[in-house]
Amino acid sequence: MKHITFIVTKDCQLACKYCYLVGKNTGERMSWPTAKAAIDYILGNREIFDDDGVVWEFIGGEPFLEIDLIDRICDYIKREMFRLGHPWFDNYRFLFATNGINYGSAKVQAFISKNIKHLSIGITIDGTQRKHDLNRIWKDDGTGEERGSYADVLRNIPLWRRQFPNDGTKVTISSEDIPYIKESVLHLYSLGIRDVKINCVFEDVWREGDDRLFEDQLVELADAIVDNGYYNGYDCSFFNERIGRPLDPEVDNSNWCGSGRMLSVDAAGNFYPCTRFAAYSLRVKRPRIIGNVRDGIDLNKLRPFLSLDRTTQSPGKCIECEVASGCAWCQGENYDAALTDTIFQRSTAICLMHKARVRANNYYWNRLYRKLADEGRREEFENKRKSQSTQSFSC
Repeated sequence: MKHITFIVTKDCQLACKYCYLVGKNTGERMSWPTAKAAIDYILGNREIFDDDGVVWEFIGGEPFLEIDLIDRICDYIKREMFRLGHPWFDNYRFLFATNGINYGSAKVQAFISKNIKHLSIGITIDGTQRKHDLNRIWKDDGTGEERGSYADVLRNIPLWRRQFPNDGTKVTISSEDIPYIKESVLHLYSLGIRDVKINCVFEDVWREGDDRLFEDQLVELADAIVDNGYYNGYDCSFFNERIGRPLDPEVDNSNWCGSGRMLSVDAAGNFYPCTRFAAYSLRVKRPRIIGNVRDGIDLNKLRPFLSLDRTTQSPGKCIECEVASGCAWCQGENYDAALTDTIFQRSTAICLMHKARVRANNYYWNRLYRKLADEGRREEFENKRKSQSTQSFSC
């Protein structure tokens, strides 16, 4: 699936403390001519965009602030794919990650009703009110007082769950909210959210001892999941059987990130290898523009991103690491944190956090399989997981 992202606005109602978008503003909004030019270029160059299917993603800021533009874009995409007889016509998806504040509005609901068969929407709710409101706060209204957004998001969760029962939420962990991981995941389960995608921020924000606190929280969460049977029908991405093993570069040398194989377009009509290389995502580095809607993609500027893999950017300790599998990185953060303008220097800020996750992950699976073995249900559980993992994704 080709992943194409429209940065429709750089505005947002919130000022989340951990947000990587350091350049949010109210002025940069995508125009219809720019969006149309991007679509025409993409659909008109099948030799470049030759994937079997496509995900059209819309982000901000908060994308639903531009619902009128998004509705027009999606209508045009559908008409053009049909008119051109494009292979993507019945193999596409519209994807959104939203703060959830405008989710229940009439315009957003009308858009959902029209496109629901080809639509995925995730609302970001960070867990309990205590954790959510620690970081996900409203923009300053002039009073200087922080105001959390939990209650404003929560009111739309029941509607979202009815419309998208299989879609999950995205939870972000920073140093300050480590103590609330366990209670937050369990709280999200109690809201009917069965798929909790959760990760630590990639930026270098971690303090001494955070990894131990992190491991303790994950062990407590593991106990709660096993003891209360949440392993049946609920998921938390911190626990995964595929992580925590060595990686042989001769067998698996893939790049973690899809940067360069994705495409992002901003309000000015510039193309990027992913959103994290746009100016509003970068703290210190210059944006990496690989083309624009007028001149198309400059393949020479794209080529370095296509040569990225694990060995071209990882230090020796990462190549030789005994728990390398599942250790993630963000290509844009690698670039922004690098000593030079290179994209071939991997940031290792989350190294200790990953190792703590692996230790807790091992604890979780050992506890779970011992329990299942005692109950005579291990084989049944493993067969069910294998069946779920082989199910194909359908647009």
